[in-house]
Amino acid sequence: MEKKNLQKNLGFAAALSTVVGMVIGGGVFFKPQAVYELTGGAPGLGMVAWVIAGIMTITAGLTAAEISAAIPKTGGMMIYIEEIYGKKLGFLTGWMQSVLFFPATIAAISVMFGQQSAILLGDQSLVIPITVGVILLVGVLNTLGSKTSGAIQTVSTVCKLLPLVLIIVFGFLNGSGDNSIMQPMVGEGVKSSSIIGQLLVAILFAYDGWINVGAVAGEMKDPGKDLPKAIIGGLTLVMGVYVIINIAYLWVLPASDLANYASPASVVAEVLFGKIGGKVITVGILVSVFGCINGYLLTGPRITYTLAQQKTLPNALGKLNKYDVPANSTILMAVLSALYALSGQFNLLSDLSMFAVWSFYVLTFIGVIKLRKTHPNLHRPYKVPMYPVIPLVAIASGLFVVIDQLFLAGPKSTMMSLGGVIITLIGLPVYNYMIKKNGLENNKSIKNAA
Repeated sequence: MEKKNLQKNLGFAAALSTVVGMVIGGGVFFKPQAVYELTGGAPGLGMVAWVIAGIMTITAGLTAAEISAAIPKTGGMMIYIEEIYGKKLGFLTGWMQSVLFFPATIAAISVMFGQQSAILLGDQSLVIPITVGVILLVGVLNTLGSKTSGAIQTVSTVCKLLPLVLIIVFGFLNGSGDNSIMQPMVGEGVKSSSIIGQLLVAILFAYDGWINVGAVAGEMKDPGKDLPKAIIGGLTLVMGVYVIINIAYLWVLPASDLANYASPASVVAEVLFGKIGGKVITVGILVSVFGCINGYLLTGPRITYTLAQQKTLPNALGKLNKYDVPANSTILMAVLSALYALSGQFNLLSDLSMFAVWSFYVLTFIGVIKLRKTHPNLHRPYKVPMYPVIPLVAIASGLFVVIDQLFLAGPKSTMMSLGGVIITLIGLPVYNYMIKKNGLENNKSIKNAA
């Protein structure tokens, strides 16, 4: 269903704040542990990787925004790929998001919520019960209407900015500043070339959310002028915040110590503010993480709902409850997320979600070039600058992530990635069955595509 009568009243400032709000989440509080563990407790390559991942994200955002602006339909990446490549690939995109990306991301964030809550309560046996409980609780809350979800998002947005600001300010004021920031690049026995891919996959989880930045194009006064500035400015600001807070972490504790804690932010906060102050900051982080879980359980089920509306998933998933929300899809996604969360593996789950979604991001980037050739006269309120250089950089970045996870990052990563491929491909027989069952036309492309 296309957007209609969108008011073009958003300027640069509104678009900039939207970009920043969509991207900053819980990853920045937890991912430094994985980063410095990979580098062998050395800070240098980790800091460089935060910048490289930021640049990758900027090129990705600039590229995908052209399609977002040219195809102003609800549904996001699933709809873009459907319009460009046809219904089957569009379905696979939505299927991947429904059964892999959103559940794995929700599970990963919830695992950290469970671990940090258990630490606060002093009982590690509570990790899994809290993890599963928070997923199911947020799932139920999201069946009660958009007002409830919106209130949670408003509170959590404030709470995610507060710990960031406090750690940055007091980290530089009260930290010793004695720890190295850039040297050594990697620890003894660690090769930079062998871990850079894993580092980028880990960090890209903290940058995720950029795919949605083009969604505001239809409501901007001058998207051609302001959208690229908002994307570059917003994502550069996010990258700056991520780099600065990592320096603040290192200002307080060395990278070798940060590698040992699942939540470096909480440990740094305890050093800065004492045990009670550290717990207060941790509570703020938990509220922020709760908001992230809510955001994903708010948006993810809409993909599943859309597929059911298209009759490529069971009808029950396409029904709204009395609050006009897709309750069945929401509960299904919550249950899937809870099952993933039973693994208790934050980094494994987050890496799995990044591999899955970046595989389809690459198709989106390629779609920009494809549409330029097949539909040169398509109305484009915004065009990616420095075409085709930036799209090619985005494509290369995405292929690097996918190839590294499949072939270069080690047997564990390869098995995880192959599992993701298999789960995604299971969507093909599901699609074919539903097409036959409902007598739908299985065409290669949609009429009047793009």
